Amino acid sequence: MKDGWRPAEGPVVCIGETMAALAPGPSESLETAEDLRVSVAGAESNVAMYLADLGIPVSWLSALGDDALGRRVRAAVGAAGVDVGGVRTDPERPTGLLVKEPTGTRTRVHYYRGNSAASALGPDVLDDERLPSASVVHLTGVTPALSPSCRSMVVAALATPPAERPYVISFDVNHRPALWPPRTAASVLRDLADRADITFVGLDEAQELWDADLEPADVRNLLPHPRLLVVKDGGHAATAFGDEGAWTVPALRTDVVEPVGAGDAFAAGFLTGLLRGGGMERALRLGHITASSALKVTGDHGPLPDAARIKRLLDLPVLEWETEADGRPGKPSS
Repeated sequence: MKDGWRPAEGPVVCIGETMAALAPGPSESLETAEDLRVSVAGAESNVAMYLADLGIPVSWLSALGDDALGRRVRAAVGAAGVDVGGVRTDPERPTGLLVKEPTGTRTRVHYYRGNSAASALGPDVLDDERLPSASVVHLTGVTPALSPSCRSMVVAALATPPAERPYVISFDVNHRPALWPPRTAASVLRDLADRADITFVGLDEAQELWDADLEPADVRNLLPHPRLLVVKDGGHAATAFGDEGAWTVPALRTDVVEPVGAGDAFAAGFLTGLLRGGGMERALRLGHITASSALKVTGDHGPLPDAARIKRLLDLPVLEWETEADGRPGKPSS
């Protein structure tokens, strides 16, 4: 089987909102904690920061309020090696805020992002000077849920037929039920996801959106047009579907501290693998490796293994990948 289509090597542009995030310490309750940790949280900037970690030139386009939290977000993303020169400052609207509430094995997320600076983004963002030289532009299903202008931006980006686009569009479904009015997300996200060149979707969110009985191959039938469709089956495996066939790679075994951010990390690792031309299985492996680093921390962005360990994991024989990759028992990665 041929190893599949891939984008040309080049820089990546990620577009979307990033918020300041507040969370209690590990094992603490939001109701009783005396201190909250401040970090940054945004699907697209998560992808951008992991791409930078992996050595891919990357820019993040967004808008922030002219406030302390906005300056903190800009500094944090920029410190990770991401070009933030295209991020706008809006003097009239605030930076969005997210509050994490740990509840047992899961984390509830509360959004305070109505009328945020990023919610005013529109199709003119696509005129940024960084886009014509990009190899990949990465979007997510979070953005069209933020406002009509944000949805118009994503629709405009995907309106050009794939053969006429100057760059590849990567789209992560990233369904956030709290952001959508009832009974609207399923049709909108399916339409947008099917227009992208590369689409990422979790099997669990596909089942929640479209049909509880879906299997990965069924998702491909629902989304037949992306050149590559990646279906992530939780901690079990990820499958990439392309015109040449399908490739499935099991997930690494990982002790999970918090699952938030793992899907973004996976997308960054997979895109990096594609851009470096190492083959579809290798790209899926790098997605799992990057995701496992996010699962091991309470924030959205965790440290990657060193380069030597990444190479060793990528080079493992197929039969040793799952049994020897992590080196200790634990929960599988997402």
